[in-house]
Amino acid sequence: MTKMDRETAEQQADITRLLLHHFQAPLTGTLYVRGVLPVPAPPEAIRIVTGPADAYISGHLTAYEIPLRTNDAVVTAYDITGILRTLNASTHTYSSDHVGRLMGMSLIQVDPISVEAASPTADDNAFTILRTLVHPFTGEHTDPRLRGFLFLDQDRLRLYLDTEDRTGVIAADVRPSGAVTALLSALPSLITEEERMSEDSTDPHCTHVLDLTSW
Repeated sequence: MTKMDRETAEQQADITRLLLHHFQAPLTGTLYVRGVLPVPAPPEAIRIVTGPADAYISGHLTAYEIPLRTNDAVVTAYDITGILRTLNASTHTYSSDHVGRLMGMSLIQVDPISVEAASPTADDNAFTILRTLVHPFTGEHTDPRLRGFLFLDQDRLRLYLDTEDRTGVIAADVRPSGAVTALLSALPSLITEEERMSEDSTDPHCTHVLDLTSW
């Protein structure tokens, strides 16, 4: 992994960590974050999936691809939140070369320079204060590291993970209604078991997929 790839991976993981609460707290109105997708190299980008709180992979979700740098400035999770709020505050028209399809969803490529990001709300700032006090950022990540997630179905959550011992991103499909404590304890060893791995040609954000929904 090159230095740029490592920096991209770290930024994707940080953005995922900071946006996690928006799958329960609305981003704006009735719009929630339903996924964070780590775009594979070489582009330095991330895809944020939004939609209603009960939406899964379907026509009700939209993925926004956002570059991680603009004019050499790093794009943060707070920037992304403001950009998405602006885009969803009114009707926007996108040229055909900026709109596509991804895993059954609409995919929109966003130019952050052209969007005036909404300012953080008082609740955003309050949450930042409380989260920082409870979970201060140390610059260190766990292994495996969460690079993203996606709600595939009512009881199927895809985790995008990477490890120090393996190149690329592994997707692990888990069942939120299952034995969560036991799964989290076993996950570091489970994602090293080659016999569990398969490929998903419909998902460009990972090299292999593990089905842990029956574990």
